[in-house]
Amino acid sequence: MAELEREQRIKMMEELTQAPGVPGFEGAVADVMSSWMGDLAEPTYDGLGSVIFEMKGRSDGPRIMLAGHMDEVGFMVSRVTPEGFLKFQPLGGWWDQVLLGHRVVVKAAGGDHVGVIGSKPPHILEQKERDKVVKAKDMFIDVGARNEEDARDNMGIRVGDPVVPQSPFSRMGDGDLLLSKAWDDRVGCALIVDLFHRLSDGDFPGTLVGVGTTQEEIGLRGAHTSVEKVNPDVGIALEVSIAGDVPGGDKDKAGDELRGGPSLLVFDKSMIPNLALRNLVIDLAREKDIPLQVSLMGGGATDAGKMHLHAGGVPSVVLGVPTRYIHAQAGILSVEDYEQTLDLLTELIRALDAERVSKFTR
Repeated sequence: MAELEREQRIKMMEELTQAPGVPGFEGAVADVMSSWMGDLAEPTYDGLGSVIFEMKGRSDGPRIMLAGHMDEVGFMVSRVTPEGFLKFQPLGGWWDQVLLGHRVVVKAAGGDHVGVIGSKPPHILEQKERDKVVKAKDMFIDVGARNEEDARDNMGIRVGDPVVPQSPFSRMGDGDLLLSKAWDDRVGCALIVDLFHRLSDGDFPGTLVGVGTTQEEIGLRGAHTSVEKVNPDVGIALEVSIAGDVPGGDKDKAGDELRGGPSLLVFDKSMIPNLALRNLVIDLAREKDIPLQVSLMGGGATDAGKMHLHAGGVPSVVLGVPTRYIHAQAGILSVEDYEQTLDLLTELIRALDAERVSKFTR
């Protein structure tokens, strides 16, 4: 099967980002990944729903695990008020300031219901209340229900139902920038599918195992279970990186820029990458003339945090595509950055033969 062309690639990215998949409810995303994999690899699953694709190259080893988490930040219905409004539990790290007024979709047993996140009208607030950020606990979702019975019995809404941000996919500017929800981390899922297409001729050492993991946003849970099934020799987490190229951005805290190339994460609160593997990425980028940004993340973690602790330890690294406004209703990334990340990832996979991997921990 041939490598995806750019317009096919963008179509795949649209389908992935628009699929609903908050933590614990990622099945629709796994289906999109499987449909784009086609005959390249048969999907298997771990007990938490992480989807696993395996493709053999010139030999059985080393086994290289690529992880891109399928879940996006979202919500869960926590209570239905007597008036028919929905209280909600955030799933993943939300900044309360970005929530109000945004549309969501409640995925209920009775079907999908569009809603909007609301709070008390500002016109009835005292001045001291207006000066404060409204907290998520004081917000609600309005789905147009007449009352609690209408929401429960007619609309089929139950406590525990997932709630997904609604944000259309759009191309911006000259077409290089893409605006959508859920780049964190459907971009990693897209890279896995793209890489399998590009390497479908089997001309690489070892075995490639791509995993769309579940529940990363609430504790790296799918990575913990799927790495047990995959048992890799090397782990590569494919992620967004935090683009700070906006007014008021801090280069010391978020130095990545859109159209600056892929990002190599050298520190987060869950992992420091294997030194030899990190240096290989840097050397390959320089050798192949691929721009490379280097970033640190004081807060947050990635699936590599679980992969690198598997068994006796797995040399691991994180590659990211710079993205603005993650953990919000819509983010922006560059197709050029994405394709350069795919190029660097391809070179890395072709360089990971058994001899090189055996020296990573010596």
